[in-house]
Formats: sequence, structure tokens, C-alpha cells
Amino acid sequence: MGRAYSPSEILKMNHKEFAFTGEWKDAFGAPEMSGVWFIWGNSGNGKTNFIMQLVRELSRFGKVAINALEERQSKTIKDAIRRFGLDDLDGKLQFLSEPMSELTGRLLKRRSVDFVVIDSFQYTQMTYRQYIDFKKKHPTKLLIFISHASGTQPSSRASKSVMYDADLKIWVEGWRAHSKGRYIGEKGYFDIWKEKALEYWGE
Repeated sequence: MGRAYSPSEILKMNHKEFAFTGEWKDAFGAPEMSGVWFIWGNSGNGKTNFIMQLVRELSRFGKVAINALEERQSKTIKDAIRRFGLDDLDGKLQFLSEPMSELTGRLLKRRSVDFVVIDSFQYTQMTYRQYIDFKKKHPTKLLIFISHASGTQPSSRASKSVMYDADLKIWVEGWRAHSKGRYIGEKGYFDIWKEKALEYWGE
């Protein structure tokens, strides 16, 4: 049987939060630095651009890895590094392309990365139960899953379950990343490309 906690004990617990500022704080507030985030959206809406901007922001707070199961170390990744100037994040950012079992071993090592982006959930071929097991093994890490979409929903039953479980859900549409989870700032969204977002949303 697990331990029961009193309200005062819970209030005394120390939860590390991101000290976001500016547009990041306006969109997502101050989320915890561990747990699960889930990002989904259809192609052509700015999802990749958002992920690269997010990675740069997260690198201010710790080490980040991108497990690029779809793109691997392809020209697409090289182009993204150049386009977003990520080569200045040597020592803060790693690009991987490995099965989830190998990623688990990597994350369990001392001094492993703090935050990992997994692109995409569909390419992990994980069931929801396997996702829960993976999450339990890494309680101190921030796990960010990227997902394909079907309409406005994640494209599979398992990915939809992960979305519901995630602490922060981010829906990308029209060059705007909308906070749909437990953490919402004053504005509740982040403009990935302001001009295109304003044009899309008619503002």
C-alpha cells in the first residue's frame, strides 16, 4: 500500500518549475520541469518550427535531447539546425535516433539529459501500457511526445490516451501553439510565426 499524504505535506513539497518569461510565460505559465507534454498538429501548420523554438527555450534550463525517429540524421535535421541556429547549443542539445529501450537506458544514466523530445509517438510503436511503464521509469525527466493528427485529434487510440494523460497538451494550428493542458498563461497560446498566425486567425 502506498503512503498517504496530508494537505500540509503536499503544500511543503518542492516542485521545480520553468521560470518562463515573455511569450512563453503568457502561453504556458510556469509548468513543472518534469512529467509529460504532448504536442500534436497537422502538417504545414508550424509544428516543426515550434519544436525547434521550444528546444532552444528549454536549453536555457537544462540539457535537451531530440529522439528523431522519423527524420533520423537526415538532411531535414541538418536544415533545421541551420535554419534555427542550433549549432550554438553544442553541449546542451543532442540529436538521437534510437529505439525506446535504448532511450530508457540512456535516460537512466547519471548526468543524462533533463528533457527529451520524442518524434513521433507513432514511430515508437508503443502501446498505452508501454507508455505508462516508460513514464514511471523516468519520474524526474520531462518527456515531450510529438504526434501526428487526424483532424483535430491525435491519429491513434494510444496517442489519444497519452494526450489525455499529459500534463501539458499543445495543439498546433495556423502557426499558433495552443495550451490545452493544466498549464495556461494569460494568453494561452504562442505565435510560432506571428505574421502567418495573424493572417490565419484573421487578426
